[in-house]
Amino acid sequence: MEESLPPGFRFHPTDEELITCYLSLKVSDVRFTSKAIADVDLNKCEPWDLPAKASMGEKEWYFFSMRDRKYPTGLRTNRATEAGYWKTTGKDKEIFRAGRLIGMKKTLVFYKGRAPRGEKSNWVMHEYRLENKPTFKTIKVCYI
Repeated sequence: MEESLPPGFRFHPTDEELITCYLSLKVSDVRFTSKAIADVDLNKCEPWDLPAKASMGEKEWYFFSMRDRKYPTGLRTNRATEAGYWKTTGKDKEIFRAGRLIGMKKTLVFYKGRAPRGEKSNWVMHEYRLENKPTFKTIKVCYI
């Protein structure tokens, strides 16, 4: 896909742009596509396999992914893969546009193995979600 982009093009959106220009469009229409953001099931991919699935990028990659529930009737998110799990670090960051809360950003680190004995890796993911959408069947955009 990168061939159709002008020389020197770099995809480096702000948090606000990710929410307003990409995630909100994807949530409104799951058929929405972007040359820079691939659709991937993050629970079926190990972080080291993600660069090959990315639409573009050498050291940073963006993905749309459906939120997977840990339990069918619960609100907790499943972030486990076959080889490990993504663990939340710190508290969520609020993202504003014109003084209005539009989304949240969560930072996660990948651990190899199973909790609580997982081994911390250098893989970091930033997960964005819309603030005003119900939690059922949520789409998120992730930056790794």
